[in-house]
Amino acid sequence: MIGTPILPEIRELIEQRNFSALQRLFNDWLPVDLAELISDLPENEQAILFRLLPKDVATETFEYLEVDAQQNLLNALTQKDVTHILNSMSPDDRTAMLEELPGPVAQELIKLLTFKEFKIAKTLLAYAEDSVGRLMSPDVLSVKTDWEIGKVLEYIRTHGHESETLNVIYAVDDHGKLVGEMMARDLLLSPLDKKVGEIISEDKIITLTATQDQQDALEAFKRYDRVALPVVDSNGYLIGIVTVDDMLDVAEEEETEDIQKFGGIEALEEPYIDLPLLELVRKRAVWLVVLFLGEMLTASAMTYFEGELAKAIVLATFIPLIISSGGNSGSQAATLIIRSLSLGEITLQDWWKVMKREILSGLMLGSLLGVIGVFRVIFWAMILDQYTSVWLLIALTVGFSLLGIVLWGTLAGSMLPMLLQRLGIDPATSSAPFVATLVDVTGIVIYFSFASVLLKGVLL
Repeated sequence: MIGTPILPEIRELIEQRNFSALQRLFNDWLPVDLAELISDLPENEQAILFRLLPKDVATETFEYLEVDAQQNLLNALTQKDVTHILNSMSPDDRTAMLEELPGPVAQELIKLLTFKEFKIAKTLLAYAEDSVGRLMSPDVLSVKTDWEIGKVLEYIRTHGHESETLNVIYAVDDHGKLVGEMMARDLLLSPLDKKVGEIISEDKIITLTATQDQQDALEAFKRYDRVALPVVDSNGYLIGIVTVDDMLDVAEEEETEDIQKFGGIEALEEPYIDLPLLELVRKRAVWLVVLFLGEMLTASAMTYFEGELAKAIVLATFIPLIISSGGNSGSQAATLIIRSLSLGEITLQDWWKVMKREILSGLMLGSLLGVIGVFRVIFWAMILDQYTSVWLLIALTVGFSLLGIVLWGTLAGSMLPMLLQRLGIDPATSSAPFVATLVDVTGIVIYFSFASVLLKGVLL
């Protein structure tokens, strides 16, 4: 619905102060589209448009906004409007906003909450930053096992608007302990005189705890294909719920962090465009310095073989060919293994299977590139009309070096992520630039080692 043609029209209506036309225009808009529109407007116009929205739509739209846009609106709106928004927001969305705001600002906003919402906010914010508790909503609908379906439906009609979701209804005993769950479909298709205990799922209930890591919760949602999961305390009492929309945000954050790490930078806590320039430079500089120091080892390795280079300067021609092939093969392997680890396709126990596959892959890929490299050298010598047995030896040096460096690259790229995970470090840290730098250094050693053996007494 939102596009470049309509934005100038909306800004024109704002400038003309034609608010009635704007209200009519937004009647059929979804909150997520309104949030996108507000984010695209200049800060001084965001509050004007936001005030035109009905209160219930305004609250839902506010939940879809990025934190910087939320903060801008909170500064521009009256205290009465801010109080209404804060107390109407979903507890999990409100927690996500408060944890991103500066401490003093968050404390002032918490003071505007009613006693009930204040207790909820303080409870959720007390959990660790990346825990399930920060995502959890205590607004979960629960029913008793001895209730009849007719009573359940009446209860839902009365209290359902307060629940985070009605896709799943949870059954508890008289003390609030979770004993079962039922899908809304089962509830609607059951006779009104049937009891909850007769239709709740008898399968083992999949639950989360508030102290669990969000990544663990994400894996549970993927594994069991759920739209919602209950959160229980250490004694099994139902205390909240986490829904799939929260998990989508977690998945996006995790994947973004992995991609950034794989690119050779520290993970960014804020959107790229909002991150202060000095902070952005710092996060990129750390890895650049580490990789630069690593490449200095490549220079040191070349210095060690300076004598061989001086005697056979032609060897220098093929250095980029050698080290780039090793770095590329290592980056390929690292990408495959890191992604497989994150998807749960392989585990640390599969390291031997992975190694065997990568040894075979490295041998086949290295042989392929080696054969191409041999023909490349021979073809070049024939074009220069300088083909001799020396060129054949150079071609074999290049061919065997490519075989060795590609084999080493695939092994390094596949085993390093698994080693890091074994040490409790994020495998994405073994980024493509890091693997490439590691293989560059060893590639020089492998190349000149083959040259020393095959060309000894001929060129060296």
